[in-house]
Amino acid sequence: MSRGVEILPVRGMPEIAAGDRLAELVLKSLTDGGETLEGGDVVVVAQKAVSKAENRVRSLRDVEPSQRARELGAALGKDARLVELILGEARRVIRAERDVLIVETVGGWICANAGIDASNVPGTGMVTMLPVDPDESARRIRAEIAAAAGVRPAVVVADSFGRPWRLGQADVAIGCAGIAPLDDWRDRPDRDGRPLAATVVAVVDEVAAAADLGRDKDAGVPVCIVRGLERYVTAEDGPGARAQQRAAEDDLFR
Repeated sequence: MSRGVEILPVRGMPEIAAGDRLAELVLKSLTDGGETLEGGDVVVVAQKAVSKAENRVRSLRDVEPSQRARELGAALGKDARLVELILGEARRVIRAERDVLIVETVGGWICANAGIDASNVPGTGMVTMLPVDPDESARRIRAEIAAAAGVRPAVVVADSFGRPWRLGQADVAIGCAGIAPLDDWRDRPDRDGRPLAATVVAVVDEVAAAADLGRDKDAGVPVCIVRGLERYVTAEDGPGARAQQRAAEDDLFR
């Protein structure tokens, strides 16, 4: 029988700064707390910690908004400097209405404000932007953990996204390594032997959401370990979280 799934918040990590090696900070905090990593673990890291470590932090004071940003900012009631950063991270604007600015990022994610956020960022007028390549971030953290600890757990970079059809936000994976992002059950039989037609389990999104339940948004805990999912952890880094992105021609919301 499976032992079930455990969520272990990694407490005691310092405020992340540009150039910090997240793998080392995670391992030290685990050791200080009397824990060790296992090869079948999944290390879930908040996007904001990755962005801080990769110096994806910007000051609005240093941003000169374009005319388009000023016009959109006035129409939406948003700071034109923030809008300028959003436009710089966007491949195209999906929706600009009321106070909502939803874009497709250069990395292919559909999200509000291109994932740019001011919460839990020290300093006035400071914001974080998404990592340039969250999948590469996950691969690097995984390699650094392996080099330091001799085990290769999976790594997921998670961020909070809104959802069509439903209220509220949930954490999803925007980067991953060592774990298949999707588990395709199509054509497998259900319990009664009927073939499944549409079931594709969003494994890494479910891991990201589960990890988010193990911490509070204001607790300063940017990393959780999800244990008990060895069946999903792979030796290879795998295709990354971008494999989840739905093609535009199949997306009813674009």
